[in-house]
Amino acid sequence: MARLFVRRRGGGIEVRLNAAGRAFVAAVAQRVAAAERGDDPGWGPLLASPIEPAGVEDPLVTLGRQRDVATNAELVGLTVGDDELTDAEAWAWLSTLQLALRALADENAITDDDALASSASPIVDQVHTLQLMLFALASCL
Repeated sequence: MARLFVRRRGGGIEVRLNAAGRAFVAAVAQRVAAAERGDDPGWGPLLASPIEPAGVEDPLVTLGRQRDVATNAELVGLTVGDDELTDAEAWAWLSTLQLALRALADENAITDDDALASSASPIVDQVHTLQLMLFALASCL
């Protein structure tokens, strides 16, 4: 299996995605950024939902997280064509892809393996692609 991301000796992370992979990442980053701006009514509420189990968070924490989400998604959009990422850029990719996976799962009511198996093929492909990229990128960080 080809490695999608490789840590270089100089410290950077080489991006070995083909054009289709880069287009997928760009689309995901655009959708996360749009959701943060409020331009995507499907993912917007999903990305802004509380992370705390009780469902109540400090509004300043939420605001800070929303600012980081937009910044990270925008950074991914700016670096999607680069051959190498810094650690900060790689973390931006990782967090943006994680948010996209969370939103995609919530949007399609995917709560377990059975729900994923009964989902439409394009959704399953998107989930698996996001998971593959996340594991590959995380192994470099």
